[in-house]
Amino acid sequence: SYSCYGDINALQAPTISCTAAFPPSAGVAALRRTADADIIRLRKYEIPIKRVARNLCLDPALIAAIISQESRAGLLLDNGWDQAQQRFGLMQIDRRYHQPYGTWDSEEHINQCSTMLVLGINEMRARHPTWTWDQQLRGGICMYRARIGNIPVYDEDPCGRDNYYVNSVIGRAQYFKRHGF
Repeated sequence: SYSCYGDINALQAPTISCTAAFPPSAGVAALRRTADADIIRLRKYEIPIKRVARNLCLDPALIAAIISQESRAGLLLDNGWDQAQQRFGLMQIDRRYHQPYGTWDSEEHINQCSTMLVLGINEMRARHPTWTWDQQLRGGICMYRARIGNIPVYDEDPCGRDNYYVNSVIGRAQYFKRHGF
């Protein structure tokens, strides 16, 4: 295992529901369909993802999951940019708050954003030493989301009570782990 931050497969990813009109599994099924489509595009980045993961002691499935969540592995991008031309690259760093490194799909970009993720996890460890490793990892994922977009972070709950993002990333990471990442 690459990860110094816990076992992705040991995390509980709560059910993601679509709406009350659909069965609770609708969200999980939709997430799997999305991950199924994204894994084809992610294979192109597998070597740089795994190299960055090894260097940062991160699970490559977690990096792949954030790439899937943020840009659908590049599908949602126009020359590396989101529709508003503010967020850049596979992992969608906001240029208003950060200087992006490398090209939108480069190992340098993946490393820059993955380093921000590691910093977020380590910040959660330092702020909350009594939290379990999974709480610290979830908090770090939320910190990543906050940092790339300069979103306010709440000390007791970095996601500001919106756990959809972290649950979606964890669900995707578990899927990608089962499929070779």
